[in-house]
Amino acid sequence: MADRYSQLINTPVGKLVAKQVGLPAPLPLERYTPGAPLIAGRVLLGAAPGGRLAEPVERLLADAHVTVDREPGDAKPKALVFDATGIASSERLSELHAFFGPTVRSLERCGRIVVLGTPPARAGSPAEAIAQRALEGFTRALGKEIRRGATVQLAYVAPGAEGELDSTLRFLLSPRSAYVSGQVVRIGERIGPAPAAGFDWERPFAGKVALVTGASRGIGASIAATLARDGAHVVGLDVPALADDLEAVTGGLGGSSLTADIADEAAPQQIAEQLRAQHGRVDVVVHNAGITRDKTLGRMDEDRWNAVIDVNLNAIQRIDAVLSSGKQRLVGEGGRIVCVSSISGIAGNAGQTNYATSKAGVIGLVDAFAPLLAQRGVTLNAVAPGFIETQMTAKIPLATREAGRRMNSLSQGGLPLDVAETIAWLASPASGGVTGNVVRVCGQSLIGA
Repeated sequence: MADRYSQLINTPVGKLVAKQVGLPAPLPLERYTPGAPLIAGRVLLGAAPGGRLAEPVERLLADAHVTVDREPGDAKPKALVFDATGIASSERLSELHAFFGPTVRSLERCGRIVVLGTPPARAGSPAEAIAQRALEGFTRALGKEIRRGATVQLAYVAPGAEGELDSTLRFLLSPRSAYVSGQVVRIGERIGPAPAAGFDWERPFAGKVALVTGASRGIGASIAATLARDGAHVVGLDVPALADDLEAVTGGLGGSSLTADIADEAAPQQIAEQLRAQHGRVDVVVHNAGITRDKTLGRMDEDRWNAVIDVNLNAIQRIDAVLSSGKQRLVGEGGRIVCVSSISGIAGNAGQTNYATSKAGVIGLVDAFAPLLAQRGVTLNAVAPGFIETQMTAKIPLATREAGRRMNSLSQGGLPLDVAETIAWLASPASGGVTGNVVRVCGQSLIGA
């Protein structure tokens, strides 16, 4: 949808007015195009003494044909990566200032900052746990300072999971993560098999089957297109009333379509039977389908409440119970399940008690089932979109819409593609160390945690 404010503010006159008046000045974000390099520039890599990740990072970036500098030079860096795993006490948090203080202002536009730490729960001492937890405040605050389309992330890498960093670092450094900022990602030991030899980072889903619910339009259609771009055979699912729209999406991608009302308790078995008959398995399940029935609680009838909870939360549990459990399960070892939550489930939203409840429940589902699915070699994660430019947000009143666009560190709305790219990272065969995460795709919204 058109963001005329962003278009105007990036004209010569608009830039002058924004600077004089102090208006938000969102820059057009750089987004991924197939065949482009991982990162269009140099990476400056630093480390606190005693860190354990700098050398693995340098090797994996070299394998990705990225130029890495260990000392600042004349060329401006496109990304700053800092191994903070050596910070074992709060006194040593000064290492953050020592590295970033002299370098942060030299970062190129739409640059990337990634801090690498140790999960506090896996720290070797209380002093180290305190210092590592402090990294979250640092990265979130820096994300609100950095401006110029840049992003800041924290990745906690468990001891022993150093070899599982590749997929996440590639995503966080690349234009694929354009609208993801201020996030904390936790990486653990690999779940399920390693990617096959000769893994193709451009087409990670080659030979894979991906089920995407709510695929006929908006974010769902973008998820389907992105997974298909990256090699998947996409099975799009939506309600029978949207069968023509769904077929137009999946047919154009060389995929297939499946119609069912997921609110129907018979739907999970129907879905499973068609997937088994046509493909014999499913490698990726994306639970994107959802509805809203907005009213303030005092004016909300029981049907509005129940419908939203059932479609947005209960249906996911029913479908997963059929697809990912039992001897005949279709999601086997190495499978990926990704749910779509919402920032409303984190921060709440007036008039959406039903919706916020359902989306917070999705986060609870990830917390509860990720450890259980890990025992079967399956990862489970969620994304929580913020203000994403869709036909739905285009109908929001102008003042509310503009507030939604500007109330984040990037001062603009995201695109359905931004949600899709994040899901593609979480669903990748190379993301076996990433499970139990809820990643906001919100430009680091100023509301929520």
